[in-house]
Amino acid sequence: MDTPLDFSYETRPGRVVFRPGAAVSATPGEVARLGLHRVLVVCGSRGEVTARAVADALGGQCAGLHAEARMHVPAEVAARAVEVAREIRADGCVAVGGGSAIGLGKAIALRTGLPLIAVPSTYSGSEMTPVWGLTEDGAKRTGRDLAVQPRSVVYDPELTLGLPVPLSVTSGVNALAHAVEALYAPDASPLVSLMAEEGVRAMTGALPAVAAAPGDLDARSRALYGAWLCGACLGATTMGLHHKLCHVLGGTFGLPHAETHTVVLPYVLAYNASAAPRAIATLSRALGTDDVPRALRELARGLGAPSTLAELGLEEADLAVAAAQAAGQAYPNPREVTAHGVLGLLTAAYEGWEPRVGS
Repeated sequence: MDTPLDFSYETRPGRVVFRPGAAVSATPGEVARLGLHRVLVVCGSRGEVTARAVADALGGQCAGLHAEARMHVPAEVAARAVEVAREIRADGCVAVGGGSAIGLGKAIALRTGLPLIAVPSTYSGSEMTPVWGLTEDGAKRTGRDLAVQPRSVVYDPELTLGLPVPLSVTSGVNALAHAVEALYAPDASPLVSLMAEEGVRAMTGALPAVAAAPGDLDARSRALYGAWLCGACLGATTMGLHHKLCHVLGGTFGLPHAETHTVVLPYVLAYNASAAPRAIATLSRALGTDDVPRALRELARGLGAPSTLAELGLEEADLAVAAAQAAGQAYPNPREVTAHGVLGLLTAAYEGWEPRVGS
């Protein structure tokens, strides 16, 4: 017999604008709506052209552009951005780009209390969460604080048209990881589960279309819609082994963020499957398969994504160190996390073995 429903769900303040061309046409209005007059636009070097177009659209509302965002938000990079924001007397921040840019915007918001507007150009989903991360001395720390939750998120599918197919795929699978872990999170709820299922269905349907026709705005829109839903799941729940393990691999060993999520996800899902039958049932329904870990791995591989940790630069000697670090942290997970179990998972991901449920 099913157990009675028992959950809590907390809505968070925020506003979403979703339409083609919104980066330039809607961002100035969102800045004005928040009563801001001197915003700092932040981005990474790859996204500077787009960020400059947003800055130009802001006109006198923009007090400066800072193009120094880096992956995993190194503490020194965050400190410099905070210094710039204070030097120009910014009253708000607009982050334009992927997870690195939005992560830097969050670091500014965390340190200064300035309101943040996010204009994402990838499918990372960070824009929908109060989660921040900083890397210092080879370790990535994360936390939750409503101060870093963007007040407005401007989704513009046109910004993703220039996202290369390989990065589109790994960014999309990164988003899927948020929905997957939300399905077995201890603070999951019926609404989150519905968003997760729809997010997985939308993203896995859109990615092959994006790979086949990178300029297809409809496919890009559906992928961004999926990313929004998956990111909202991440913002509403507590993540488990997958995210903690990817933080270790990224923060300690410098592995690329989205690619690491892509390689690791099928193996963590296989590890947790026996302890999360409802999550597996939901994912099976969304994907139309009875072997979810294998289906996710084949989806990514079929679209040209990396399939092993060795490809990403991890050394075999790093496996035991990463397993010990991931097992040594406290976080909820449906299956007990042990160093031995994580080492087996990592070894399979390093070698590229077929993910096996219960292994």
